Amino acid sequence: MQQPSAMIFAAGLGTRFKPWTDLHPKALAVINGKSLLQRNIEYLQHYGISNVVVNVHHFADQIIQAVNENKGWGSDISISDETDAVLETGGGLKKAAHFFSKTEGPVVIINVDILTDLDLGAMLSDHQTAQPLATLAVSDRTTSRYFLFDEYDTLAGWRNVTTGEEKISRAASTYVQKAFSGIHVIDPAMLPMIRQEGKFSMVDLYLQLAKTQPIRAFDHSGSRFIDVGKPDSVAKAEQLFP
Repeated sequence: MQQPSAMIFAAGLGTRFKPWTDLHPKALAVINGKSLLQRNIEYLQHYGISNVVVNVHHFADQIIQAVNENKGWGSDISISDETDAVLETGGGLKKAAHFFSKTEGPVVIINVDILTDLDLGAMLSDHQTAQPLATLAVSDRTTSRYFLFDEYDTLAGWRNVTTGEEKISRAASTYVQKAFSGIHVIDPAMLPMIRQEGKFSMVDLYLQLAKTQPIRAFDHSGSRFIDVGKPDSVAKAEQLFP
């Protein structure tokens, strides 16, 4: 397998994480002495990934300063600057695509507020074996919104169980709902296929691509995992990740 690279989504406004995000980016929220950003950079390093793009918008200068002062925590960090307008996850990836123009290996994408011990090496190996356009980390946890997969673990749609809204990308005899974990592995060939412009989410992008391209699930149910989305999740994160 060609050497993987990575992107960490760190541009969000962190509105659920107030009051911290009134003065700081959520990426620099501290869990047991280390910021979320540092923890994810070190997580990627554990799997040999040190070429990382970080997108920034909210208090971008603080993230850039932290990266510079800590010399990227040992990784080669590139900044994708979205200070003019936050582009959401899909728009953020499209803006950063030029960083991966010479990349042949897979690109790992992770939300900065996700902490996990998911075996990324196994996920990369699965991606290499199956060779889909993208592999999405999923689990059987309870949430309000799910990706839907067919019996072959291929992405087929999306469902909001609270509102009943469904979006179907491809017909299937059965639809298995799995919670998306905010961790994905993409083939760089996906980047030129992104047709949307401006601000859009990766969910919408995947549902569009899934109509014609194979996008697969990687189930990591049983791994330690937490979305550090709200201040009250910090204490739980500190228990899970000492």
